[in-house]
Amino acid sequence: DVLSALGSANLRLGRLHQAETLLRQATQEDANFVPAWNNLGVALMEKGETGEAMRVFRIAFGLDSGATPMIRENLRLALAKMENPSYTPENKHNFDLVRRGPGSYRLLSTP
Repeated sequence: DVLSALGSANLRLGRLHQAETLLRQATQEDANFVPAWNNLGVALMEKGETGEAMRVFRIAFGLDSGATPMIRENLRLALAKMENPSYTPENKHNFDLVRRGPGSYRLLSTP
């Protein structure tokens, strides 16, 4: 929980590499901790690693049984970006991180 919180804080501060490292450690310590998986996916999306982000969001989605709307939306965004590689921030799409509870963030796309 502490590693996930530190990773989430770094994510919010824009320290993507530190966030990724801490969130990966958090998922290794507790492979069933859904917020760590989701936030790791957000960090990877922010870094432009869409394929791995999609894999990580799928893990979070599976562990959560699809119950959390923000995880479904994050997975949907990653899938959309994989299916349409021209779907990038350079094409007038911006991504914003929005805090949705303790240690959990949602990745939003705005035109």
